[in-house]
Amino acid sequence: MKKLKVLLVLALVLFIPFMVNVQADETKEKDKINVYLFRGEGCPHCAEAEEWFDTLKDDEEYSKYYTLVDYEVWYDEDNAKLMDKVAEKLGTEANGVPFLVIGDKYYSGFAESMVDQIKTSIKEAYENEEYVDVVKGVKEGTYKTKTEEKQSSALVPIIIVSIIAVVTVVALIFFTKEK
Repeated sequence: MKKLKVLLVLALVLFIPFMVNVQADETKEKDKINVYLFRGEGCPHCAEAEEWFDTLKDDEEYSKYYTLVDYEVWYDEDNAKLMDKVAEKLGTEANGVPFLVIGDKYYSGFAESMVDQIKTSIKEAYENEEYVDVVKGVKEGTYKTKTEEKQSSALVPIIIVSIIAVVTVVALIFFTKEK
């Protein structure tokens, strides 16, 4: 009977971490999203994009949604490599600048005709509960594409079941061993 109680406690200890559901504090104000502008020094289209973002930051409706993060890529090799890595993760190539990234959406080039699309993407990313900051994830080495995520998440149940099986076998051997 004592062995059964110990096994029950052991099983609970193993499963409790999977049963806990922590809820976020809903009173907390939502953080701004990052909008990334990869640009080249001296690029006229990049300068046009920067000027437009300067005017947008004065717009009370949109300024509360985002922070502009600027990367110069023509003279900074590390920034150029980051832009290429981000583009690769997004399934595209960064063939020029400006290269704008909002969450998991990107825009190549800049023209006045893109303004409404960019504003919509900023607002949608801010309101999206599942917003993913691809650039930040690439910089930190934590971002995975959906394919990479599926491959790694498929292993999680196998690992968990394997650990539980090993612990159970060890516990059974230990507790059924005659003294």
